Amino acid sequence: MDRHLFLFGGGPPFTYKMARKFSELVSVRTGKISLLIIDRPNWKEYMPKYTKILVENGITEFQFIPLPTISEKEAAELLKNSAGIIIGGGNTEHYAKYIVETTLSRILKEQFSAGVPIAGFSAGALISMEHCIISANDNEDRIFKWQTGLGLLINTVIAVHFSEWMDENHLRKAVIKFQPHEHFGIDEGTGMYFYNNRLMAVEGNNVFQIKNNRLEEMENINFL
Repeated sequence: MDRHLFLFGGGPPFTYKMARKFSELVSVRTGKISLLIIDRPNWKEYMPKYTKILVENGITEFQFIPLPTISEKEAAELLKNSAGIIIGGGNTEHYAKYIVETTLSRILKEQFSAGVPIAGFSAGALISMEHCIISANDNEDRIFKWQTGLGLLINTVIAVHFSEWMDENHLRKAVIKFQPHEHFGIDEGTGMYFYNNRLMAVEGNNVFQIKNNRLEEMENINFL
């Protein structure tokens, strides 16, 4: 089956064209949109930031999966009946602990391989990679970290909140450690769409790469 992955460099909402594409993909499938998040105070009030633009594109059925409040077993059953899956943002190490390091990892990979589109925002984007690279700006130890991710996109490393966190040095460390992977520094308000591991669209603000030891801004592309 074709595989669809949306990566965002910050929190919600979807960018305009990415929202339209995600909505098109899920509208032909059976089930609800699952929002897989880590439970934190007032999380319910935050959910419209994810859903509003999808509702504007005709999507009306959502189910919320706050971890670890919902049991792993219940979360797995909800994910198995999803037309699309959104992995939210927040503390990346918590997302790794409650998703990557559990049986939910297998369910997500199975659903992805079966054609269910997955969108990851910030932490959700980071754990979607083969290698989840965690910035010093994103952990209490304030050091460069990495661990195994979901592996939805291989041979690629990313940094999120890139310009906002001034994370060029972080991306350079990731590039050195994980050569010869593709690499992207994704700003907030920016989305990337991958179709069968191939980059098809960039929308929003900026995406950066290091070429010939220089940081360069990518041009927006659109093969949607």
